[in-house]
Amino acid sequence: MKKLLTRSKTNKVFAGIFGGIGEYLDIDPVVFRFGYVMMTVFTGIIPGLIVYILGLFIVPAPAHGTKEV
Repeated sequence: MKKLLTRSKTNKVFAGIFGGIGEYLDIDPVVFRFGYVMMTVFTGIIPGLIVYILGLFIVPAPAHGTKEV
């Protein structure tokens, strides 16, 4: 079965972007969340927010009726 990158329905804090990336790559999403927070702190808040908002548009929501594996 082909894996698709989508936002997570179950493993999410805000929108499920990092949960979806973690599920897609079989890596704990906490690693991505920590890296995002560190990137945001060291580059300033605004670039981090822009990246997260872009992620909302780039990583699609899961289709209705699809089963999580």
